Amino acid sequence: MKPCVLVAGTHSGVGKTTVVLGLLAALKRRGHKVQPFKVGPDFIDPTHHTAICERASRNLDTFMMGEDGVRRSFARGIEGADVAVIEGVMGLYDGLDATQIASSAHVAKALNAPVLLVINVHGTSRSAAAMALGYAKFDPEVEIAGLILNRVGSERHLSLLQEALKPLKIPILAALPRKGEISLPSRHLGLTMGFESRHDLDALADFVEENADLDRILELGCEVPSAEPLPEFRGNRIKIGVAYDEAFCFYYQENFDELRRLGADIEFFSPMRDSLPDVQGLYLGGGYPELYAEALEMSQTRHEIKKAAEDGMPIYGECGGLMYLCESVISKDGDSENKMAGILPASTQMTGRLQALGYVEGNVVCENPIVERGRVIRGHEFHYSKMDCARDARFAYRFRRGKGILEDKDGLVEHEALGSYLHTHVYSFPMERFVESCRMYGRK
Repeated sequence: MKPCVLVAGTHSGVGKTTVVLGLLAALKRRGHKVQPFKVGPDFIDPTHHTAICERASRNLDTFMMGEDGVRRSFARGIEGADVAVIEGVMGLYDGLDATQIASSAHVAKALNAPVLLVINVHGTSRSAAAMALGYAKFDPEVEIAGLILNRVGSERHLSLLQEALKPLKIPILAALPRKGEISLPSRHLGLTMGFESRHDLDALADFVEENADLDRILELGCEVPSAEPLPEFRGNRIKIGVAYDEAFCFYYQENFDELRRLGADIEFFSPMRDSLPDVQGLYLGGGYPELYAEALEMSQTRHEIKKAAEDGMPIYGECGGLMYLCESVISKDGDSENKMAGILPASTQMTGRLQALGYVEGNVVCENPIVERGRVIRGHEFHYSKMDCARDARFAYRFRRGKGILEDKDGLVEHEALGSYLHTHVYSFPMERFVESCRMYGRK
């Protein structure tokens, strides 16, 4: 059995991210090799995990990965680690629509992982016991192994909570005071990225170490599934450029792992600062190109990428990558317009409200260099922009769940480039075709 906990909340906003960061910092300061995970499709929290643990955080999502995929990812991620900490998403039982799918509880059940339930006890005492009891009884297959009481007001307040919770026989493993709590800055897509933050690791570690029973938390754990060995690639390797900087920073670690497994070496570069590297294909993830639109326009790299696209180089862009591959980005007030790579026949308009948020499922309906026609694909979308496309624009995807670029259509295709609002994970969006397209381009 490996020490492991899944930190979940009664609902969003109870402070579980701060709790998790403090727990990671405290365990690492004790000398443990800590492997972090994040439930759901989130890109931002894992960067904070990674910055603290110095091990790449991995996502666990039963919608995109399935239960078996979650178990495989967990087994591979925890190799070489002493302890695993999994950060939940939303409330413990909140999943896809009214189902358990993609919830923290679903991941806990898939791994048989013990749950630490974070309760915001500000302004409550005995009612906290009612909440804890309800969460413990709602699904008997979920093990609530301990409680983390957040925003405790005083010693008197804690005493009342302990008395009310005592009959439940669920141990209180942390009582975090409201005074001295740590908050993190945010922007419109969530928290700032981990590489943008300067965490005071000692302050985070002190906050948890002084108010939690780490020794008892380390006694909790689960059995680790066997990690099946991955076949080793033995052919000629290629290079794929990956845009990675402040503007393009939303990626899943396992997508990188899969590209390497398929024989691609990754060349990271910044479209704002670097020239296009000598590569056979490009992968542009999501991020914040709208915040860096002027720098992206000023860089000559956009012209180099357009020329490569016209030459037939396979290029894959997700969300922010889609925006960059289009003709321009227009500010939400319409006062400014910045030119982008100009490969896909569309322009992007920023808006003042969320345009799409949620899981996506659909079919590939058009031939393209990225993924086979006829395949069912899954992922998620989250954006504040909308697109104005040319009348003859070609779309590779048709969604039955999700909004996409235009009605239920997504995946703009031009030359050998494809851009989509869809964020994808390799467990439900295979990359073999993309890598093979890059390999064929390299033979030209």
